[in-house]
Amino acid sequence: MASTEPKDVVRTYFDALAAGDQDAIWNAWAADGSCWYAGDLPISGTWEGREQVINGFLATAFAHLDPEREVGLRVTNLFGEGDQVFVEWDSWATGRTGRPYQQKNSGVFTIRDGKIVSMREYADTQHWERALVDPQPVRVSE
Repeated sequence: MASTEPKDVVRTYFDALAAGDQDAIWNAWAADGSCWYAGDLPISGTWEGREQVINGFLATAFAHLDPEREVGLRVTNLFGEGDQVFVEWDSWATGRTGRPYQQKNSGVFTIRDGKIVSMREYADTQHWERALVDPQPVRVSE
């Protein structure tokens, strides 16, 4: 049985993201989980519910990446107290724009009953836009 300790839940989630394990990503989130991202980007705002977090926020972010090129992430720091976990990670890819994306991210996760119930992610939104946004918006098909 998987650990429900908050730091273990977040580590397992990042391992799933790095591996592209869609089932584990889905199972990491509570049905009522939410995600917030700053700025004025296609992924910015609050995404409510596991369906929107995964098929909205994550799908929109990944739709901006070149699927033929390496997409990676590496956790560089993780610590927590109680049900909250703070994590820092590096991420890299090539955008569909052809431009490189290398980002330092941080996020605050709240865990309840072994599931992610909220995430607030912080990153350089200007870099995200310069590297990944074309003048024509990328749309995720529904």
